[in-house]
Amino acid sequence: MKTFEDFPFFVILMGLSCVAMYIPMLHAIRLEDWLTARTFFYNATLLSILTAIVGIATRRQAKGASASAHLLTMLGAYAILPLLLAMPMAQLVKSITFFQAYFEMLSSLTTTGASLFDDPKSISEPLHLWRALVGWLGGFMILVVAMAIFAPLNMGGFEIYALQRHRKAAVSQMQRAEVSERLNRFSTQIFPIYLLLTIVLSLVLIVLGERVLVAVCHAMSVLSTSGISPIGGLADAQGGFITEAVMFMFLFFAVSRNTFLSGREQDSWQSFRHDKEITQTLLCITLIPLLLFIRHWFASIQLGDQPDNLSAIASLWGGVFTVMSFLTTTGFVSKSWEASQYWSGLNTPGLIFIGLACLGGGVATTAGGIKLLRIYALYKHGLREMERLSFPHSVGGAGQRGRSIRREGAFVAWIFLMVFVFTLGIIMLALTLTGIDFISALAFATSGFTTTGPLVHIALENKASYAQLTDMAKGILCVAMILGRLETVAVIALFNPNYWR
Repeated sequence: MKTFEDFPFFVILMGLSCVAMYIPMLHAIRLEDWLTARTFFYNATLLSILTAIVGIATRRQAKGASASAHLLTMLGAYAILPLLLAMPMAQLVKSITFFQAYFEMLSSLTTTGASLFDDPKSISEPLHLWRALVGWLGGFMILVVAMAIFAPLNMGGFEIYALQRHRKAAVSQMQRAEVSERLNRFSTQIFPIYLLLTIVLSLVLIVLGERVLVAVCHAMSVLSTSGISPIGGLADAQGGFITEAVMFMFLFFAVSRNTFLSGREQDSWQSFRHDKEITQTLLCITLIPLLLFIRHWFASIQLGDQPDNLSAIASLWGGVFTVMSFLTTTGFVSKSWEASQYWSGLNTPGLIFIGLACLGGGVATTAGGIKLLRIYALYKHGLREMERLSFPHSVGGAGQRGRSIRREGAFVAWIFLMVFVFTLGIIMLALTLTGIDFISALAFATSGFTTTGPLVHIALENKASYAQLTDMAKGILCVAMILGRLETVAVIALFNPNYWR
C-alpha cells in the first residue's frame, strides 16, 4: 500500500475506475452478452494504459500535497471521472447522448441515484450492475475523504464538536502530516468493513429469495445510500417485510460515523447509547411515521372503511422504513407505502420527504443533506437560549464539550444552514429559468443537492422524470450534485486565499 502513496490521488481514482470496469464485463460474459463484454473490456484496457502513462509521469509528485490540493482533486474527480465512467454506457445505449451518460454516471458517483431510465428494462443487466458499482465506490470514496481530509480540517460536520482551542492545532497538524498517508490508512481501515457488510447483506437477500444481481445491487445501494435498483425499487423485490427489515438495519450505517470507526478518533462519542445522531434518527423514525399513521387512520374512519389490524401494521411499517430511507438520503420506498395510500385515500405531502432529505444522515457517512449533528447543535443552542430567557445569569452545564457545541458548534451550524438554504434557492431559481414550475424545481433541486435522486418520484404527483428535463436543467443538477456531495462550504473554502498559502 505504500507504493500507492507515490501516485497522485486522482491517478489512483482513475486506476480504481478502470479495474471496476472488468466486473460488469465478467457478468456480461456469464450472460453471453459479447457486445457488452467487449465494450467494457476495450474501455477498461484503453483507460488502464492511459492511467499507467499518467501515473508514470506523475509518480512521486504527490508528496507534500496540501489538504487544499486534495480538496481540489476531489472537485476535479467528481467533474472528470464521470467522463471516463460514461464511455461504456454511451457506446452501448444508443438512445442517449454522451452528456446524458455523463449525468447518469455523475449521479451514481455522488450516490444520488437519479436515473434517466424510468423503465429498468431499457438497459441491460451489466449496465445496472455498473451503475450500482459506481455508486458503491462513490460511497466508499466519500467515507475515506471525510475521515482523511474533512476531519482534520474541521469540515463536513466535524466542525460542530471541534473545540475552538483545538482548531488551530488540528490545522497545524494537518499541515505537518502527509495527506496521502491518511488516505492510505483510512482506506485500509474502512474498506474491509465496507466490503464485508456489502457481502453479508447480499448473501442475506439471496437467502430470502432475491436474484443474485438484484441482491448485490440493492446491497451496494443501501451501504452507499445511492438508492440504485435494477428493478426500479422494492415494489417487485422478493422477501417482502423480512427483506425490508434487513435493509432497514443496514441503513443505520448511514446515520453515524461510529458504525464504521467507533472509538478510533479522539473526538468520537463514547458509546452508541450517547450518540446524538442515532438518538435523533430514532426520534424521527418513531414520531413521523406515527403522525402519518394517525392521519391515515382517521382518514380511513371518515371514509367509512373498517381498517383491519394487518393493514394498519403494514401502513405503520411502510412509514417507518420509508422515513428511514429518505432520512439517510437513500430513497427506497417500502412495498407497504402504497398500501397505506390506498387504505386511507390520502396522499402524503411530498414536503415531508423533502424535509427528511434535507436533514440528511450522519457526519462522515455516505448520506448527504445538512447532517444530523448540525441539527443537534442548533437544537441545543435553542434550548439554552430559552433557558436564558427565564434565568439570564444561569450557567449552562454538560461540561466544556457541551458548551462548545452550543456556542461555536451552533454558530458554524447556523452558517452552514444559511449557505445550504441560499444555495438551494439559487439552484431552484436556475431550474425555473429552464421552464420548470416552482414545485417541481423544489423537488429536483432538493434531490440533487441532498443526493437523494428517487425523491422526485415520491415528492411529485405528476409522474416527473429526469428524462423530461432539458440538457440545461441536467447541467444545473450536475453542479448541484457535486456541491451537495462535497458540501458548499468545502467548495467555497477552495477560493479562500488563506487556503493557498
